[in-house]
Amino acid sequence: MADPLTERLKQLIVETLHLEGIAPADIPDDEPLVGGGLSLDSIDALELVVRLEKEFGIKIASSEEARRALASVKALAAYIRERSDPPRPGP
Repeated sequence: MADPLTERLKQLIVETLHLEGIAPADIPDDEPLVGGGLSLDSIDALELVVRLEKEFGIKIASSEEARRALASVKALAAYIRERSDPPRPGP
């Protein structure tokens, strides 16, 4: 069964960054988001951080923290679960 949070994150990535020709299902859970197959750069990462902070009520305080959070969709879901209130659905 698919994790609802990772599915939502993939959708947010595609919507926020206007990734044409890429469906949420095309984004692997464990692939690096920045510098990986999506070819996201630092500006994309910043846009994504702003959207995630607004959407999930979290705060990503530093570029080092952002690098860890954006390591992959799976890492991002874990980061959000650790910091959001109330906890997000998932395994």
